[in-house]
Amino acid sequence: MAIGVLTPPSPSGSLGETLVEFPDNRLLIDLCGEYDRNLADIEQKLSVQILRRGNQLAVHGEEPARKEAIEVLEALYHRLETGKSVESGDIDRELRMGGSEADTGTRAGDQLEMFKGGPVEIKTRKKLVEPRTDAQKAYVLSLFNHELAFGIGPAGTGKTYLAVAVGVSMFIEGHVDRIILSRPAVEAGEKLGYLPGDMKDKVDPYMQPLYDALNDFLPGKQLAKLIEEKRIEIAPLAFMRGRTLANAFVVLDEAQNATTMQMKMFLTRLGEGSRMVITGDRSQVDLPRGVPSGLKDAERLLHGIDNISFNYFTAADVVRHPLVAAIIKAYDADAENEMVKRAKG
Repeated sequence: MAIGVLTPPSPSGSLGETLVEFPDNRLLIDLCGEYDRNLADIEQKLSVQILRRGNQLAVHGEEPARKEAIEVLEALYHRLETGKSVESGDIDRELRMGGSEADTGTRAGDQLEMFKGGPVEIKTRKKLVEPRTDAQKAYVLSLFNHELAFGIGPAGTGKTYLAVAVGVSMFIEGHVDRIILSRPAVEAGEKLGYLPGDMKDKVDPYMQPLYDALNDFLPGKQLAKLIEEKRIEIAPLAFMRGRTLANAFVVLDEAQNATTMQMKMFLTRLGEGSRMVITGDRSQVDLPRGVPSGLKDAERLLHGIDNISFNYFTAADVVRHPLVAAIIKAYDADAENEMVKRAKG
């Protein structure tokens, strides 16, 4: 049975009520969430009121907001019908992206047959990862579609997380033989001194975000075994010199902290059958004063080269706590004001 909209919408801009009937009560319970928290989330973000009436939901508010809320509810219900769960991230994705999942084939062309016009999903051993903004969706498609891709934008936009997820997915499906994750070992504004232990103990604190991402996608024992077998490598950027990285999915994280020479060295490691992803945030350069960022130079030099994709994120793509987006916007606004003052001065 299909979802039924029982009450016709009121004229545009007017307050009113629309009843939506859901055929499966058990799925409706999951749609509403524990203590109706999913409904509360939609209510807060769309300025509507949603009331449960048996197997119906009554949506109150202005007509455009009601229409959007109904579209979100229907999309989440269809998700439940396919056996998937509904969590806060799924609600956030539907609110941000609306019906954009259906046109994947149009946007990506015919190169990416694996999605066949349906939703973009990344399958890993532990979870299914789905883009939550249009920029994230375009980024994921470019990771599958290009041998070299850049993801540039502020913290919390999923640049590294999605890149590692795609790498794990391609590794599981046999498209690559190994995963190599790297970062420049640059301190973020603090001098930490000499760290105790062997080389692994010294560099692991810098690599921890990459371990965190991998732990989200692979069971602990399997991950440990793959690292032991060197099928997954996590190493500082300096360790890449002299290597040829063939049949591998390679990620360079925090690339804004690579020097120009380091960036050139890393990019020229790309071997046959490999994919390479470069992620970075131009606003968080921790290099010594006067040392140019290799990420900035790579942007300038490599734009326009075939099969190299540049993907950009803004504060609107932040998928961490909502305050993170507000913080980034405040800092960006301050930087713009400072530039205007200098220009006038």
